[in-house]
Amino acid sequence: MATEETTCCGSVIGATLEYNTPNIVHIKSWKVGLVNRILQLAIIGYIIGYVVVYEKGYQDTTDAVGVVTTKLKGVAYAAVPGSGIPARVWDNADYVVPPKEDCAFFVMTNMIITEDQTNTVCAEDPSMKDVVCEEDSDCPERVPVTNGNGVRTGKCVPYDNSTKTCEIYAWCPIELDNLNSTETPVLAAAENFTVLIKNHISFHKFNIQRRNILEDARKEYLRNCTYNAEHPVDKFCPIFVLKDIVEKATGRPFTEIASLGGVVGIEIRWDCNLDRSASYCVPRYIFTREDRAEALIAPGFNFRYADHYKVNDTDYRTLTKAYGIMFKISVTGTGGKFDVIPLILNLASGLALLVLSTVVCDVIILYVHKKREYFRDKKYLNVTNANGSLIDFSPLGLGSESDNEQTAER
Repeated sequence: MATEETTCCGSVIGATLEYNTPNIVHIKSWKVGLVNRILQLAIIGYIIGYVVVYEKGYQDTTDAVGVVTTKLKGVAYAAVPGSGIPARVWDNADYVVPPKEDCAFFVMTNMIITEDQTNTVCAEDPSMKDVVCEEDSDCPERVPVTNGNGVRTGKCVPYDNSTKTCEIYAWCPIELDNLNSTETPVLAAAENFTVLIKNHISFHKFNIQRRNILEDARKEYLRNCTYNAEHPVDKFCPIFVLKDIVEKATGRPFTEIASLGGVVGIEIRWDCNLDRSASYCVPRYIFTREDRAEALIAPGFNFRYADHYKVNDTDYRTLTKAYGIMFKISVTGTGGKFDVIPLILNLASGLALLVLSTVVCDVIILYVHKKREYFRDKKYLNVTNANGSLIDFSPLGLGSESDNEQTAER
């Protein structure tokens, strides 16, 4: 029993105190050598071609930080069907609501206008929940209509010749939401409106500022140019026709999205190699639709706003339900400039991948090659004392030749 415990302890100590050192074995196999060189060349090609050259691993980078301002121009002559409003001129003070937004602008293209509303009582819209009634007891007093237009008065009154609904305190007459999305939008002419987008960006780390108006541009050019992605000069024009933006973003006619509205994204992307002249640092524009065009419920984009006024000390308002296109502008991009530190880091991390070629070749010779048993016997070498015990060392780390007589088992 004592002998078994001693042997077990000796095995544990021996396994714990083993030391492994690489054993260099030159294998004269042109197939394995070819695989090794191909892998090494592929890794080096990846490091130099992709990491350093294509991904510009020799550059330090920073993000572009910018601000955006917009100015819309364009007029339309149109009437609002069903509102009693005669045809009139609509300019940017009418269709840009609100006048200013942060990195965005809204253009009203369709609308429902309810004029001369005042605080009084009237019958609620029968399409609202729990408002169709037969008698006054069906209309509890002072209870708001859920998602409706006002607060119940406690009376049940005729809405038309065939329907009775709860009477409400509200801005009356109430809005009739009867927009026909298949009809031509009121401001279909908005497709010809233009927007000037001014963008100033900075790469703070490199103290470089740029803007999307070319330095050599003149007033005469800006008065007449419009953005054209295919033109060598006009692709840098900061004036955009709304129709072009919408159709590039959606792939559909402008009037289709103008009827119920939508959300369009404008991305101004600055990807600049700042090792070159700053004049080569120019923006690229990307247009996308941000809302879901195929939505079956609550499609498009709309909101309400009111214009208040007084007549003979009575408060009135004109309620507008505005449908239109919300343009959201974002500024993205990076600037890069040569720096030896990222170059060294990328080269060092890339060269560390060369160990993969050794790993792959070891797998081939030890587990795949037809002479794998022979190669395995040559690769691993166990060094012990002549009697098979652990090698003992003196306290100084050196032993006599008689104590360290060795043999190699292959």
